[in-house]
Amino acid sequence: MLLKEIEAFFEEDVGHEDYEEIVPYTSCNAEIHVNEEGVLAGLEEVKQIFDYMGVPYSTEFEDGSSLKSGDIILTISGAGAKILKAERLVLNFLGRMSGVATLTDSCVNAVRAINERVLVAGTRKTTPGFRKYEKKAIAIGGGDPHRFGLYEAVIIKDNHIALMGLASAVKRAKAKVSFTRKIEVEVESVEDALRAAELDVDIIMLDNMSPAEVRTCVKLLNERAVRDRVILEASGGIDIENIKDFASTGVDVISIGMITHSARWLGFSMTVV
Repeated sequence: MLLKEIEAFFEEDVGHEDYEEIVPYTSCNAEIHVNEEGVLAGLEEVKQIFDYMGVPYSTEFEDGSSLKSGDIILTISGAGAKILKAERLVLNFLGRMSGVATLTDSCVNAVRAINERVLVAGTRKTTPGFRKYEKKAIAIGGGDPHRFGLYEAVIIKDNHIALMGLASAVKRAKAKVSFTRKIEVEVESVEDALRAAELDVDIIMLDNMSPAEVRTCVKLLNERAVRDRVILEASGGIDIENIKDFASTGVDVISIGMITHSARWLGFSMTVV
């Protein structure tokens, strides 16, 4: 985490008030504990925040650790004013990132029970300003972060196709971007999936299709001997309840927005002892 990021987070939470003049500057000890089972994420960011504050800490955990209710994640000692100033910020990092990591872990385990080779990936449906931490939490939970922004890959989506046409959009992308960037096309029908394969793109995203439709796409691409030339990604309407159905279709990747936009925060508390 960059120094300017830490300071921006504190400015958002503390503002112009000198919080250390309001709370007694009394030496104390505190503990951060988790209230439920899950996967730990955000611990490295919490350490950096306490380092910035000059607050000593100790822990036996690391990001990616399995948690059970009651585990003491971090023991802190130092000035009470500094500890309480950082309390909400560090709990927010732990709660949000661990929530994303925990849900990702559940999805990954569900998929691996069907096919260990299928990746579970995130999307760009993230909290503005907090994307890199949510993407990191996905990776900690065993998932693939997918592209971090528009600059990492070209994804030709429905609105691009409506504006330019599929063939024209792919041709323009190939002419304009470096060979180092993959080109992906989002399709919503079996016919468009076959057309995209013929245009020699790198990835085909099968969007908002049922598992049966996805299986049909995979079957026809195999029959036309083009399946091995593309990465197949299933996306849209996928959740923890139906992800196993998609894992059995023959795709390479399942991208799932809910691991960020619908992840429930994991419960953490800080107690002065």
